Amino acid sequence: MATIESPEKISDVPKALIKNMIFLATSGFGVVVALAWNEFIKEVINEYIAPYFAGSGIISLFIYAVVVTTVAVVVIMQLSALEKKLGQIENMLEKTVQNGRAKVSKKTASKSKQK
Repeated sequence: MATIESPEKISDVPKALIKNMIFLATSGFGVVVALAWNEFIKEVINEYIAPYFAGSGIISLFIYAVVVTTVAVVVIMQLSALEKKLGQIENMLEKTVQNGRAKVSKKTASKSKQK
């Protein structure tokens, strides 16, 4: 999960600032989306489920809580799986870059020995 970063060097401040602003903006949009879904689910329950349980607001609230919890768990599981895959891809790319640098270093070293 992304977190707000604190730069280690002064030269890293612009990059950290941008990353943190993106993180905060994304979080803000996430709240807006959650509120929109909240209203949608409430309306669906009030429109289609509440009439069957007339006079029992507690049952409607319970159904609402179960639906929201289920949606949240499914979304979090999917996001966690995506984060794991992205981490694996990032590791593969880092290894590829390191292997490429090692090959370049070997070629450079062998050329300097030949001179």
